[in-house]
Amino acid sequence: MGVRKDGLFLQAALNGDRVHPAAPRTAEAIAEQARIAVAAGAQSVHVHAFDADGRETFDAADCARMLRAIRAACPGISISLTTSAAIDADAGRRFRRISEWTELPDLVTANQGEDGILALCGMLLDRGVGIEAGLLAERDARLFVASGLAKHCRRVLIEPLAADPQEALQLAATMEAIVTDAGIALEQVHHGDGIASWAVNRRAVSRGHGIRTGLEDTPVLPDGRQARDNGDLVAEAAGLIASV
Repeated sequence: MGVRKDGLFLQAALNGDRVHPAAPRTAEAIAEQARIAVAAGAQSVHVHAFDADGRETFDAADCARMLRAIRAACPGISISLTTSAAIDADAGRRFRRISEWTELPDLVTANQGEDGILALCGMLLDRGVGIEAGLLAERDARLFVASGLAKHCRRVLIEPLAADPQEALQLAATMEAIVTDAGIALEQVHHGDGIASWAVNRRAVSRGHGIRTGLEDTPVLPDGRQARDNGDLVAEAAGLIASV
């Protein structure tokens, strides 16, 4: 089991649309991967719900079933649910479907460059759901600063998705600077995509920021070997935190 250094946040992103033998889709499989990730050192899990046909969904019943399963497997663990427009690009329909949720997550991730995101955040805040503001690009960071949403958020996610590690590192640095130069003192959690995610994680830990890992973010360990499951990835990230 990985050992987490006190004070640095570690979140596990369990699935998304990643193709991997251990990427969970059913509520039961997601709950089991959550249990494994928490045992390896994760303090929070980020998840996407799936319908009976294996498609990502905002459907209230599917989301509720998944949330109940995770809470039974991991009592007290903070759960972050996606609101990504990649699941439904129609901002109005996405708002309606998410407004129908009956079982609420502790948090949602809210990508700041997406249409309708501020209205969606407002509705969820009114329902007592915390916001993790997702910044995937420099434009997202500038929109976030200008919106004034920061004072209502739990944390900000710095999410450079460039495949090249150096490009990802540069984008992470740029977005971090935009946020901090604006005087926003929110907790930051950094992650990337694929092998570049580990470079982003190492930089973040060295700067005292939290990190995220899991099969949504990367199927591989820092040496390029395929991870067995979310537990492998979280244990590696926990070890990275402990080594600093």
